[in-house]
Amino acid sequence: MPAERGERIPPFIVMEVLEKAIQMGREGHDVIHMEVGEPDFDTPLCVKEAAWRAMQEGETHYTHSLGLHELREAISLHYRDKYAVEVDPERVIVTSGSSPAMLLLFAALLDPGDEVILSNPCYACYPNIVEFVDGVPVEVPVFEEEGFQYRPRDIERRLGSRTRAVIINSPSNPTGNLLEPEVMEEIAALAERGLYVVSDEIYHGLVYERKEHSILEFTDRAFVINGFSKLYAMTGWRLGYLIAPEEFVRPIQKMQQNLFISANSFVQRGGIAALTEAGEEVAAMVRTYDERRRFLLPRLREIGFGVAVEPHGAFYILANARAFADDSYAFALELLEKAHVAVTPGIDFGSGAEGFIRFSYANNLENLAEGVRRLGEYLEARRR
Repeated sequence: MPAERGERIPPFIVMEVLEKAIQMGREGHDVIHMEVGEPDFDTPLCVKEAAWRAMQEGETHYTHSLGLHELREAISLHYRDKYAVEVDPERVIVTSGSSPAMLLLFAALLDPGDEVILSNPCYACYPNIVEFVDGVPVEVPVFEEEGFQYRPRDIERRLGSRTRAVIINSPSNPTGNLLEPEVMEEIAALAERGLYVVSDEIYHGLVYERKEHSILEFTDRAFVINGFSKLYAMTGWRLGYLIAPEEFVRPIQKMQQNLFISANSFVQRGGIAALTEAGEEVAAMVRTYDERRRFLLPRLREIGFGVAVEPHGAFYILANARAFADDSYAFALELLEKAHVAVTPGIDFGSGAEGFIRFSYANNLENLAEGVRRLGEYLEARRR
């Protein structure tokens, strides 16, 4: 029999939808993908060339378990230049994607029974990873009409003797919203009571008409999770990093040595190029995402979905679908089967998103327009 750990972990529902959509494609159906949170752009050429040069020059072996020093320095400089914060490169741990960074972080931070506060809704994998290392997720509801912002007073009410951290994610998956700096400052103040803030900054850079803030601008009692998948269109490269308080670096390093050894050597060279050479290509991608966001928002509203607060980050819109259905999973499967449009059910992100649908605009305008057209026609026929 499989171990309980593997049996109890829930599936990542968006991947289930994606896999069903792929199967329908194999069967000859033309499916419009608005479910998956993956950039549709190619990785910048300078990144590919840097990795190729590294392979040609024999950089195909293990690196230091913390990562190439040059990459850690580049990450440190990036945070200095963008956020005016000083990050010692020795506090940076390079990982094979941001998910391993999350696993290492919580394994180092939590003893069995320790609690982590997270919003409801939130990124689907947060509670699963916390529970995987025998921690306890503690939910704080956030609300559509407030742009899914934390209320710091609600966090304060959930603090207990076993609370070790609070997770923030700005820009957010699934909502696309940013935390206001005043809210981040209040959450940082709570950290002075002995807990840590875990800030998932993977969507930083994908921001429109606003400015994102790093938690390190407000407190040093923080872990930062970040990586290259989203902003640099490098999902398949599996390159992320963790910025940790100094006292956690050595425990995390030892776990990295045992579990992962190191991130891929030539991929890390690509990461350096992304940070230092890819600025123009990234800016062009961001402009295109914003164009899609501004296209999609009014059209979703026109066909009956509700968006109370306009999102300004990532490439997601979490839209209220309660005018059509209360069961978001069944509704998402219905839209896939009947309209051939793949979307993500809100229940993937917690009970607070039940009745919502997450739309990803990581697809070209032509496909987005066709997807909205299909949805509009199907929903109109469904009403009749």
